[in-house]
Parts: sequence; C-alpha cells; structure tokens
Amino acid sequence: MTTTDPFPGFHVRAGKAADGPYAVDITPERAGWGYSSLRVLDLPPGGSHSLVTGDSEWIVLPLSGGCTVIAEGETFELHGRESVFSGVSDFVYLPRDSHAQIASGAGGRFALTGARCERRLPARYGPASAVPVELRGSGNCSRQVNNFAAAAPAGGGKSGGGFECDKLIAVEVLTPGGNWSSYPPHKHDQCRPGEESELEEIYYFEIAEAHGNEGVGYQRVSPSGHGRGTDVLAEVRSGDTVLIPDGWHGPSIAAPGHDMYYLNVMAGPEEERAWLICDHPDHAWIRATWPDQPVDPRLPLYRAPAGDPR
Repeated sequence: MTTTDPFPGFHVRAGKAADGPYAVDITPERAGWGYSSLRVLDLPPGGSHSLVTGDSEWIVLPLSGGCTVIAEGETFELHGRESVFSGVSDFVYLPRDSHAQIASGAGGRFALTGARCERRLPARYGPASAVPVELRGSGNCSRQVNNFAAAAPAGGGKSGGGFECDKLIAVEVLTPGGNWSSYPPHKHDQCRPGEESELEEIYYFEIAEAHGNEGVGYQRVSPSGHGRGTDVLAEVRSGDTVLIPDGWHGPSIAAPGHDMYYLNVMAGPEEERAWLICDHPDHAWIRATWPDQPVDPRLPLYRAPAGDPR
C-alpha cells in the first residue's frame, strides 16, 4: 500500500517506509522536519527509475549491485559492490533542479541520500578509491567509518577529508558483532558556533546474517531537553530506519556474531556545513580510555581500493 502519511514514531520498521518504487522513502514531510531525506531503490535486472531531484541535492550510493546514472548530459557508470559488508562503493552526486535516470543491468539496491539545499553544484562522480576509511574508537567501541560524503574538518568537525555538498552530510558505519558504536552518546540539535551543529539525522540499518539467522541490533536515543524529546530504545533489523530530529543518540549495539551497518544522512539549517557534536556528559569519559586499548583486530572489514577500476 502506498502512503505519504507522517510516521507515527521515530523507529520505522522495514517496509513501513515504503512508497511507490521505494523500499524506504523518508522525506522531510514524512519525518516532520526541514532538510534530510533518504530513499532506498530496489531495481530488478534490466530495471530503471527516473528521479526528479526537486529542491534537494542527492547522492546515488549502491548498497548492492551496480548501475548507470544519466544526468546533466553525462553518463556515470557505478561499479558498486556485492553488499555493504564487502567493500567501499563509488557514487554519483546529483544537483537540485535536475533529472536523472538510474538503470541496472544485473539489478541491485541503491540508497538515495538527499538534503534540501540552495546552491546548485555540478553533477559528478565519486570514486571508491577516494573514500576515506576511518577506524574510530578502540576495544569494544571500535568501528569503521566510510566518509564518502563527510564535511571537511573544521573547528573539530568530522575527520576524513570532505566531499563538497551544499547541505548534505552522509557516511557509512560498520560495527563488528558485539561492539558498540555511536558511542559515547552525542547530540547535534543546537546551533552553537564552533561547538555544535544543528542537524537532523537518519539511520538506515543492514545487519549481517549468521548461521542462517537474521541479524539484530539495538539503537538508543534519549531526550536532550531540546526539540521533540526524542526517546527510542529499538531492536533494529535490516531495512529499519531510526529518525533523530534531536536528542542524545547512541549506543548503536551490534549483537555478537552479527556485524552491523548503518548509513547516516544528515542536514540542517545552518549556513556552514559542519559536523560538530556534543558528547553526553555522563559518558564522555570513555574517549579518554581509547588510547590505552587496541583497535578491534577485525577492523577494517575492508579498505578503499587503491585506484578506480575503470
């Protein structure tokens, strides 16, 4: 059933955000906020889809499989990947007020990360070889971050280079089974120049199966005293999303034996595109313990390729 009604809560289970051709369709209207969007498109072999970008900039990111994207008079061939657990993917940036055609000969699953924006930047290709792969944390807080569309570091912002967008920030996080990520809990729901950014955020999850069993993880969001008082304690599975308009978010917990992937999509009203966070004061001390522990030897799950294959 197709619906464009707002979601009743912040944890949206797989299938509940489907709309038309999209397995997931999170728009600002459905989320009840102003900027961030996420769509997940499943294409069968030989399938195609037309995307009108409207007032938002978008990145086409293969989750599984590859595709061809035609936009702005150019054709971009995306090699993609077998799955989110197998390698870094290349991607394509699409400007606002544009039209794109996405087609896949072998079929696949593709994330469309979006943000309402003002500037119209050029369409362009992002090679997998240029994606900074960061190992963050240590011990059982170790995780891998693929900073494919991170904001450039500024005043303590996210590390790992930067890909130019007007508003959109998007990264992938991989957490080995049994580990905690998005920890210590942190927030970005106030504009405090040089200290904290105001950003809406979407988490989209895929959890690895093990021994023929479906994967599971857990996500916590607690009220910060700002905004909508977001409060979530959710068991998450592949295809689930969690919406975070405000609040302390974390931990994201991967069950033992089941590696966890999540795609973070962020955007907000501030003029500067930056990822500045504030740690929860009760848990911030954990960062000071990281230098005394080794990074989980299971990481990285993979590295960016040395060069683009084409």
